[in-house]
Amino acid sequence: MILYPLKTPLIKPGDDLIEILMGTLEKERLNLEDGDVIVIAESAVATAQGRLRKLDDVVPSDKARKMADRYEMEPRIVEIILQEADEIFGGMKKILLTMKNGWFTANAGVDISNAPPGYVVLRPERPEETAEQIRNGIEKRSGKKIGVIIADSRTIPLKKGVIGVALATAGIESVEDVRGRKDLFGRKLQVTFRAIADDMASAAQLLMGEADEQTPAVLIRGAPVKLTKESAEKMNMSPEECLYMNVFASHQNVKAHGKKDRS
Repeated sequence: MILYPLKTPLIKPGDDLIEILMGTLEKERLNLEDGDVIVIAESAVATAQGRLRKLDDVVPSDKARKMADRYEMEPRIVEIILQEADEIFGGMKKILLTMKNGWFTANAGVDISNAPPGYVVLRPERPEETAEQIRNGIEKRSGKKIGVIIADSRTIPLKKGVIGVALATAGIESVEDVRGRKDLFGRKLQVTFRAIADDMASAAQLLMGEADEQTPAVLIRGAPVKLTKESAEKMNMSPEECLYMNVFASHQNVKAHGKKDRS
């Protein structure tokens, strides 16, 4: 598997991402091949969509001010998070844990970094539809069958740092079901799914970076992916299917009843 960083001009609201990506590929003398996957940072997609909020236009509510004081945050940013989040669970200094579109995420995806001064970048609108539009546009221009991943960064519980994850995909099977396959000792796997799109997003994150790299896209060649014309599958799961949610819910239930876990 080979990864090629795609250093683009600074993305601005209203920019045509397909045109920019094709121009960057031409500049780098990279000809697309069938099976290639282009990973694009969600902040670049959101910026091109004009998903910017000017902080001077935001009036924080009393709730936002109280939360901002508690977590040492800018009240206007907290107000935007309150508007964007589906649910807020709490937080710590400078950050809130929220639920957005079925996923745990920091600050509801409101991004202060890589935003123009005085602005924040929100999550992209309709990421699955947008990924499909980008894939269609590039395939028409190149004549090649490719995949597209819109990538974001996420934290993992109890681990330092962020990793890349797939926010949306188009043209590839994002998750591989390996249940029933045998391990090295012949035992059948019972619950394992491979997060193929997340793995590629994380690999691309090494080249895209989180600061001033100005590399919002990466071309991945030779990845073990299956191309598909089917609609993008949902990569999130219900709380009932999630190990962490189930265990924490059980733990909270035990605490509420004053019992001890004797396992």
